[in-house]
Amino acid sequence: MRRNKKDTAETILKLQEIARQHFTIHGYADCSLEEIAKTAEVTRGAVYHHFGSKKGLFKAVLELVQREVAQRLEEEAALSEDQWEQLYLGCRAFVTVAIEPENRRIMLIDGPAVLGWEEWRLMDEQQSMRLLHGQLELMQQQGYLKNVRLDAATHLLSGALNEAALWLAQIANTADASEAMEDCLQTLRRLLDGIR
Repeated sequence: MRRNKKDTAETILKLQEIARQHFTIHGYADCSLEEIAKTAEVTRGAVYHHFGSKKGLFKAVLELVQREVAQRLEEEAALSEDQWEQLYLGCRAFVTVAIEPENRRIMLIDGPAVLGWEEWRLMDEQQSMRLLHGQLELMQQQGYLKNVRLDAATHLLSGALNEAALWLAQIANTADASEAMEDCLQTLRRLLDGIR
């Protein structure tokens, strides 16, 4: 029984990793479950069994990507002991990690298009936004923030970060990308200083 659970978990992870590669390279619309199953050396029926549909598989991949992004945000924020620097580093990490090629298409382009904004936002709230809210709450409790409403500050800052990432993703392969990133990070510092 344990071996079956272990095999199942390994198959699910393998399918997610292979699907992630396919979704990254080809995009959701141009991926076929047949190709993903073939690469994973399973039947298409196995994909349906574990994920229900192509959309179900994509959602599982997006959840995986979002968990990895959230983990990297925490790791980046932990590089400093200073609360303000932790907030900045976490926000900076979100923008830079979200636009990495292996994340950009799944998280920023296909994610909202395939799942719809409402479901995509809910998933975002459960990962990156949850971390942002937690950091802001901790900082407010320790007297680092002006008297701002945490939900409002979290949504405004998260919205700004998502929009920045979407914008940077659109221009990622242009001559303006590096300068735009620098401008974005400088502006982020100024925005954060506004609630200090």
